[in-house]
Amino acid sequence: MSGQTDIDDLRDRHHSLDGQIEVENTQTIPDELKISALKKEKLKIKDLIQQLE
Repeated sequence: MSGQTDIDDLRDRHHSLDGQIEVENTQTIPDELKISALKKEKLKIKDLIQQLE
């Protein structure tokens, strides 16, 4: 697997997390703990992308 492929995969995962966060935010009673965990994972992925670039 190449470095660019890794970055692309991470970007796809980052985008997927955006969707999951949006879905959770539209719930009648959003799960704030889940949203927080998703946001933390998103930040970790962003950091990994920056390290690989």
